Amino acid sequence: MYATTDLNTAQNRGAASLARARQRTQQVIQTLNSLFDRLVPAADLLIRLWIANVFWKAGLSKIQSMESTILLFRYEYNVPLLAPEIAAYLATFSELGFSVLLALGLAGRLSALSLFILNAVAVISYPALQAHGLIQHQLWGLLLLVTLLHGPGRLSLDYLLARKLGLNK
Repeated sequence: MYATTDLNTAQNRGAASLARARQRTQQVIQTLNSLFDRLVPAADLLIRLWIANVFWKAGLSKIQSMESTILLFRYEYNVPLLAPEIAAYLATFSELGFSVLLALGLAGRLSALSLFILNAVAVISYPALQAHGLIQHQLWGLLLLVTLLHGPGRLSLDYLLARKLGLNK
């Protein structure tokens, strides 16, 4: 009789302990999910600013000497379908213009798509790209895909404009 009572008591204590552990685990998971949800807008902004900075600096380096840039596009980069002069000016304009839009989160997805395409063309057009440079371009492409697929986030002009126009969910 005592053995059965002791066994039932132990089972009840075990079940209660398991229920408390399950409840604590759920609370920890909910707390972490809430924390990470609050960090998403800042992460979106950091991604946009970091990538915008990369392309802004590339555009500035091109515009400082357009003659050199055109020579690079003529003799080093094998951009398909475009004359070297057109490709040089188009790349420079795209890097400068879309990086500003991306940083502001204005036309965020269009800017990310444009820079993603520019990045892909750069990889395809420059066969002398070393492994380190290829890894950089892959990272930039991946981060641009985040903005392209996820949108520029809540800390963007796109979000503010959509909210003002009543388009936000």
